[in-house]
Amino acid sequence: MQSARCRPLIPYLTSTMTINHDSISYPPRGLNREESARWIGVSPSKFDELVKDGRMPRPHKIDARKVWDRLKLDAAFTDLPTDSTRNRIDELLGA
Repeated sequence: MQSARCRPLIPYLTSTMTINHDSISYPPRGLNREESARWIGVSPSKFDELVKDGRMPRPHKIDARKVWDRLKLDAAFTDLPTDSTRNRIDELLGA
């Protein structure tokens, strides 16, 4: 009687096989103008206004490209004023 051959759970990958995708999902650190505007929830023209008046950071230059740092966008967004009206949850939490 021959023993049954076990198949590996993960197929064998040879050195000639390539994987073109990243299995980790994460937002990019550098964003272009349109992505930056979308990241903070405004139109590109409003984003330009916010950069011009200093409420949003200026971009980094990578050759001819302008790239905004997502972490700096987050910090600048946090510093924007909030709506002066308080909601019931904030009142209950004492915020």
